[in-house]
Amino acid sequence: MKRAFVTVGTTSFDELVARVVANDCVQILESLGYNHLVLQVGRGTVVPKPFRTESFTLDVYRYKDSLKEDLQQADLVISHAGAGSCLESLEKGKPLVVVVNEKLMNNHQFELAKQLHKEGHLFYCTCRVLSCPAPVSLLLVLLGSAKILQQLPSA
Repeated sequence: MKRAFVTVGTTSFDELVARVVANDCVQILESLGYNHLVLQVGRGTVVPKPFRTESFTLDVYRYKDSLKEDLQQADLVISHAGAGSCLESLEKGKPLVVVVNEKLMNNHQFELAKQLHKEGHLFYCTCRVLSCPAPVSLLLVLLGSAKILQQLPSA
């Protein structure tokens, strides 16, 4: 069972939550062999209903005391660009796609994601377009990143 874990941290990032549970995104995750999506939604207003089919499970929660277990069980982490979430994911050696929240003021998240990408630690994008290397939708970023990350040796 391949598991993707999405975290927005303690903030709200409704745009990311809505995007990753959209039917087309779930279908792409399924086509890449992911059959379990765990979604941590923080204080957002978009709270998808958990569901289970024969081929796919969506689990949803707002907060936990620790994300350690979810990170350990994840085969792919999709995260907001908060420093804590990024570093915790990287410490666990997990493939990481960071989605920058463009609505935040003084967008330090973009700078952090850009630097960590430059150092080869992660891929990054926004919900609107990929920030590097070419503009495409988040959906294509997830598809491309997941294919690349499937080829990397596990940590």
